Amino acid sequence: MGVMQKLRMFVAEEPVVAASCIIGGIGLFLPAVVRPMLDSRKAANQVPPPPLND
Repeated sequence: MGVMQKLRMFVAEEPVVAASCIIGGIGLFLPAVVRPMLDSRKAANQVPPPPLND
């Protein structure tokens, strides 16, 4: 029996657990990928501070 067939059987038998795994995977994926993208964009758009006059 192939992996995909086992996965289909698992999703059919335990839909709540499968949905929880998907939600957990998204929860791990988003901070790992989106956060560095936002940080790099924020760093590129930063304005240099004005020079200090003494």
